[in-house]
Amino acid sequence: MKRGTQIAGARVLITGAGSGIGRLMALDSAARGAAEILIWDLSEERGQSVRDEIVATGSHARSFAVNVGDSGQVAAAAEESGPVDVVINCAGIVTGKKLLETDEDAIRRVYDVNTLALYWVTRAFLPGMLKRDRGTVVTISSAAGLTGVARQTDYSASKFAAVGFTESLRAELRSDGSNVRTLLVCPFYINTGMFEGVTTKFPRLLPILEETEVADKVIDSVESGREQLVMPPFVRLVPGVRLLPTRVFDQVMDFLGVNKTMDHFTGRRPVTAGPDTASPASELNDADPVRARR
Repeated sequence: MKRGTQIAGARVLITGAGSGIGRLMALDSAARGAAEILIWDLSEERGQSVRDEIVATGSHARSFAVNVGDSGQVAAAAEESGPVDVVINCAGIVTGKKLLETDEDAIRRVYDVNTLALYWVTRAFLPGMLKRDRGTVVTISSAAGLTGVARQTDYSASKFAAVGFTESLRAELRSDGSNVRTLLVCPFYINTGMFEGVTTKFPRLLPILEETEVADKVIDSVESGREQLVMPPFVRLVPGVRLLPTRVFDQVMDFLGVNKTMDHFTGRRPVTAGPDTASPASELNDADPVRARR
């Protein structure tokens, strides 16, 4: 018997599900027989498009236009969405700028979506999971949540927070004897467009990940009861390398080219101008004009 949450017959909620791996996980969940997919996205149009894709397959889905960085909007949408079995916190944004080039509003938006939204969304659905004593809370963090990266002082720090959030939540649930599970996902760059322009020095060790593979593995991990998914496997060595002196650790990261990966970053370029599109150098995902989809 699998220890995780089976998708067949489950109600699955995904933030940032209007595109990228959020959309792919929604489609994958529907294909596995989910009872209903709840699509949360800042863009009503994108959310409805994914909903229509799912409904066309004969599965059930609803979409909600939600700014996950706004606790009030999250609470209202959660009440309308109803209880769920799986929550996937997928919304995320990046500016891709150096510290002194990033304005205050952009930094706050990154934390609103990448960090604080984890609290608002999880707090909205966790009580029901605890009452039923089942379910899974998924946090899509990043390999940048395991090591700092140049031009990611906002993004990387927010993802470190996401790692700490999930590990602490797992400890709370374990100490309470709850059967509700958590899954922490730390992928290297994914080819969704969010990190358009990034490069990798050693593609065999640190490849740019395929979005379909990441989406499938996340849903597989939910069902198997896995607690941490780090992609590619080479990234799992980072905690061990941290045992080295700081100067040596930095030299290893520099040799691997980690701090040069963002040198040619452009991000997803907007198709049309408007309040929900991002500038060429920054991306917007689920909640604001500076966010981008995974």
